[in-house]
Amino acid sequence: MKRKLNFKCYLAGSVSLLTFIVYLASLHNEFVNWDDDVYILDNPHIRSINIAFFKWAFFDFYASNWHPLTWITHALDYAAWGLNPLGHHLTNIILHSLNTFVVVLLIIGLIEALKERIVANEISLFHDERTILIVGGITGILFGLHPLHVESVAWIAERKDLLCALFFLLSITAYTKYVGNLNNNVVQKPTLVFSNKHYLLSLAFFVLALLSKPMAVSLPLVLLILDRYPFKRIESLKTFQSMLAEKLPFIVFSLVSAILTVLAQKSGGAMGLTESMPFAARISVAANSLVAYLWKMILPLTLIPFYPYPRNVSPLSLANLLSIFIVTGITVICSVYAKRHKLWLSLWGYYVVTLLPVLGMVQVGRQSMADRYTYLPSLGPFLIIGLVAAWGLVKTNRLKRGKLIVKLLGTSMAIFVVVSMTYLTFKQIGIWKDSISLWSYVIDKRTDFSIAYNNRGNAFAKMGSFDKAIADYDEAIALNRSYYDAYNNRGVAFAKLDQIEKAIAEFDKAIALNPSDYRAYGNRGLAFDSMGEFDKAIADFDKAIALNQNDANSLVNRGLVHLKVRQVGLAISDFRKACDLGNNFGCNALGYPVKNGS
Repeated sequence: MKRKLNFKCYLAGSVSLLTFIVYLASLHNEFVNWDDDVYILDNPHIRSINIAFFKWAFFDFYASNWHPLTWITHALDYAAWGLNPLGHHLTNIILHSLNTFVVVLLIIGLIEALKERIVANEISLFHDERTILIVGGITGILFGLHPLHVESVAWIAERKDLLCALFFLLSITAYTKYVGNLNNNVVQKPTLVFSNKHYLLSLAFFVLALLSKPMAVSLPLVLLILDRYPFKRIESLKTFQSMLAEKLPFIVFSLVSAILTVLAQKSGGAMGLTESMPFAARISVAANSLVAYLWKMILPLTLIPFYPYPRNVSPLSLANLLSIFIVTGITVICSVYAKRHKLWLSLWGYYVVTLLPVLGMVQVGRQSMADRYTYLPSLGPFLIIGLVAAWGLVKTNRLKRGKLIVKLLGTSMAIFVVVSMTYLTFKQIGIWKDSISLWSYVIDKRTDFSIAYNNRGNAFAKMGSFDKAIADYDEAIALNRSYYDAYNNRGVAFAKLDQIEKAIAEFDKAIALNPSDYRAYGNRGLAFDSMGEFDKAIADFDKAIALNQNDANSLVNRGLVHLKVRQVGLAISDFRKACDLGNNFGCNALGYPVKNGS
């Protein structure tokens, strides 16, 4: 028994190690100006770990998100590595490798621990130890090496995906042990679940998953799917009600997380698209996504970091109708064959349920889909591939002729798939090398995407290539005349080139399009300051600070202007407020007026 357990761990460890080695390529990557700046580079809150930090992590909707455990890991990384991207990437690689290790053991454990509940006629593969290991190994390799998962690993800001998945998988693992220890009792008394350590451990891991990323809200439904098959704890309406009652603590935590997520997204205005997009259109986009993700798992050749939400969605178009037909067809086929082969309905149900939070039924953000959304849902299709491969091996072993040739062909195909995935994963990791590489790739694939031009322009501006930056901002604005961010950024670039009047005109346009954007006021204040228009500068800094009381830069800049007009007391007040917000310049500047006797 111990030897068998060790072999399973060796298998999981080997797959995990292979995954780790492949992803070492991302250690050469930099931070990118897509959430990495907001989450890490420009985030003052993660610079120190104290009571104030934990209060912020748990009670602030920073960047329109609520995932306190993720913030804690970023703070720990900053404490260990500072702003060296290598350390932050290393943490992501370790988490993904650990997830791969858990996946292998979970798949094997789901089958082995409960194979007594499985009728031989349903899945005969489950009665062969070698094929069970093959299924677990193949599923793990696909999970670890598939290029569709690069976005979740090579993008530092997507740490939340990896962390959430780890506790999601561990929760299912603990739940599997809980069910396995029930001695084949279909129903566990509700009063006893809280005395079961595996149940409590599963619940605790689930809470940690929610604290990492709200996508984990689907877990209660996943557990019910497992109760139906393979655990066979749901055989009637009565047993379903019992299982539902057993999941009430999970459901309550899911609802709390969902409410907090909606509040967080609304605080940043990320849910506006839902109100303008008809429900029929959202159904069409959801069906398209379900089909597109499956296709990308089979042929991952056109992976893009950003898939913009379509502007005009026609539910009756041929493409949308075809997607709805495919999704409906798969569901019907799995349901019809459920009496004989319940596994397929369970796997399809898992795939759909785990994608539900990000299918756009309640649209969040500007993307219709994202490769990172498949990180957990892909387990269903990958397990199917593992089962098919194991089934093929079993059939091959039963051949009387040509067995060796078929095995050689099968082995060659397996090697080809692994090598191809590794190659595509390496290429995909390279896309995330830096901001220029990332957005140039997106522009190459989607020339109509204004955000890509704006973000590449920001990267050029950071390098000091302001002419290239302005050219990209021009393209972004040509594609979207109401893109206030691009106007604001173009204004900053003009200011860096000492074209102050042009800069002010750009800031005026940005403010006209979005009067609540504190950054444009702060930037225009700097422009007025450089022209000696101190009253106008102070007025703009006042507006910026009124819109965002945590705008330490505007506090410092207003303090500097107050010094220029000899309002020393007001300057000291501004520097003190900026210092309280963690701005080092504000802290250092506090002694300046006193030292000079002004």
